[in-house]
Amino acid sequence: MLRIALFLLTNLAVMVLLTIVVKITGIDVYAYNRGGLNLEALLVMAAVMGMGGSFISLAMSKWIAKMSVRAQVITEPRNPTETWLLGTVRSHAEKAGIGMPEVAIYDAPEMNAFATGMSKNSALVAVSSGLLQSMDREQVDAVLGHEITHVANGDMVTMALIQGVLNTFVIFLARVIGTLVDRAISGNRDSGGGFAYFGIVIVLQIALGFLASLVVMAFSRWREFRADAGGARLAGRDSMISALQRLGGDDGQSTLPKAIQAFGITGEGGIARFLRSHPPIPERIAALRAAP
Repeated sequence: MLRIALFLLTNLAVMVLLTIVVKITGIDVYAYNRGGLNLEALLVMAAVMGMGGSFISLAMSKWIAKMSVRAQVITEPRNPTETWLLGTVRSHAEKAGIGMPEVAIYDAPEMNAFATGMSKNSALVAVSSGLLQSMDREQVDAVLGHEITHVANGDMVTMALIQGVLNTFVIFLARVIGTLVDRAISGNRDSGGGFAYFGIVIVLQIALGFLASLVVMAFSRWREFRADAGGARLAGRDSMISALQRLGGDDGQSTLPKAIQAFGITGEGGIARFLRSHPPIPERIAALRAAP
């Protein structure tokens, strides 16, 4: 779940910060017209904040991922494993028609890997030390193909666009509902824009943002099947199935920070299916076997 949770939490933090900035600078006032909602102005403000927050989160994703797991980018290979890792990623990137990503290793016992970045030609692919130690090279090859496919498909950019649209509706609805609630509480038809309203909007924005994240998670589950198919094309179907079977048999507890678990190759954590960023591994294996 590494990629998605990091993006969602970064997006939430950015949106809260932008909301505070809007309040402090008084920009929120432009959403009102003599105490009444100016829906056109509110929608424009929501779109600017929503899309801006989403793409700021995307721009920060690679840096935050590196910092979160203390990933060590390979600049000069220090051993045969790192040499092979760079060569395999380069081969997959060339086949997929993208620029060579940064390649990193992070110290963690579980088997995991992730890719992130703002564009296809400026990405990061990172693997855990546990994955390198627990899988054979054919399996690691398939996992790397899976992650390169995420990059080649532009999944993070697509996700930013989806999140930006959802952010827009979240900001818009939070302020419309916030105004109605504020007026109902205060009994003042011309209320709105005060600190009580501001607090209501923050709470509504977080609650509606959680609901919006379910849409993002649904997209994330769908794109995992595409990435598995891409990994099968790049490294072979049998290798991709073998890698998933190995991942499915891993009972180790993930040590990835909660904020970035949705970036991972496994990412099956969660108390309910609709909260998961990844479909169950048996379904992914079945989809690969059923593919023509």
